[in-house]
Amino acid sequence: MWKKIVLGGALFIVLAVSALLGTLALRSPAMAPPSNIEVQRTPERVARGKYLFEVLSSCADCHSEVDDSRFGFPVKPGGLAKGKVFPAASGLPGTIVPSNLTQDPETGTGNWTDGELIRAIREGIGRDGRALFPLMPYHEYRYMSDEDVQSLVAYMRTLRPVRNALPKTKIQFPVNLLIKGAPQPVGTVASPDRSNPVAYGKYAARIAGCQFCHTPVENDQTVEGKDFSGGHSFQLDKGVVVVSANLTPDPETGTGRWTEQQFLDKFYQYKEYAEKGSPRVAITENTIMPWLGLAKLEPDDLKAIFAYLKTVPPIQNAVETKPSAAKTAPGGK
Repeated sequence: MWKKIVLGGALFIVLAVSALLGTLALRSPAMAPPSNIEVQRTPERVARGKYLFEVLSSCADCHSEVDDSRFGFPVKPGGLAKGKVFPAASGLPGTIVPSNLTQDPETGTGNWTDGELIRAIREGIGRDGRALFPLMPYHEYRYMSDEDVQSLVAYMRTLRPVRNALPKTKIQFPVNLLIKGAPQPVGTVASPDRSNPVAYGKYAARIAGCQFCHTPVENDQTVEGKDFSGGHSFQLDKGVVVVSANLTPDPETGTGRWTEQQFLDKFYQYKEYAEKGSPRVAITENTIMPWLGLAKLEPDDLKAIFAYLKTVPPIQNAVETKPSAAKTAPGGK
C-alpha cells in the first residue's frame, strides 16, 4: 500500500517537473518589437557614448579582447569591441560569448538597426529574439535614459569594422531555460536630474553596474536587503576568485569613515596605469573591478556616486576581497 503511494507520488513529481520544463522550453522571453528609431549621430552624443562605453558602463571590458596578464585586464591594441569568448575556467554555466560590437556587417552589428541595439542593451533581447545571458547587465541598463542609450548607439556606429567570427553562446541546462524570465520590455526613460547629486549618483551607480557586482548572490539571485554590502564572488581562473567590497557606509566594514577625497583617490590612483599601461601581475593579484576605465570617471560623477552611497543602509559585512591571493602568499593557507 505504502509502496504504491510512494511510487505514485514520485511519478507525480516527475510528471510535474517534466511539464514545468516543457513549459519553460517553449516559452519565449518577454519582449517588445524593436523601435524604428534612427539615432542622430551628433558630436555631443558620440562623445557621451564613448564615455559610457569605455568608462562609466564598462562595455569595452566584456566586449573586447584583453590582456589577462596585466593588472585590470587592459584592452589589447586592435581588440576594442571585437568580442571574445569567456574562458571555461571562469566558472560560467556554459560558453558565454560577448558579441562583436564593431560595425562589421557579417560578424558584428553592422546590419543591426538602432532599435535592435537599444533593445539588446536595455532589455536583454538579441536580434534573433533570444534572451541574452544576464552577465550582460541589462537589468541595470534598463534604467539608462533614452538620451544616454542613444548616445551609446551613436558611438558604437563609429567603431571600425573588425571581422571576428565567434561561436554562439551556449548556456547549460537548466540555466538556458531560467534566463528566459530575465528580459523585460522598457518604455521611455527620462534623463536624470544632474543638479541633484544623490539622484544622479544613484543613476550613475546603476548604469555602472555597481549594485549587481557589490551585492551578495545566493541561488543565482542577488540577496534582497543586502545591496552594496559586498561579498559577490567572481572566478577569474580555476581556483582563483575575487570578492566585491562592501560599499555601504558601515564604519567598520564598509565606507562609513571614508571622505569624499579618499573615495576619489581610490579611483584616480590607477590613472597612470590607464594612460601609460598597467604592470604584469599574477592572476591571484588581479581584479574584475574595471579600475582602468573607472580611473577616467569625471570628478562630478564620482562625487555623485559617493553622495548616493552615503544614503544606502549601512550593513556590517567584512569581506576578504582577494582570498586566493591570501592562500598563495608566504605562510598562507
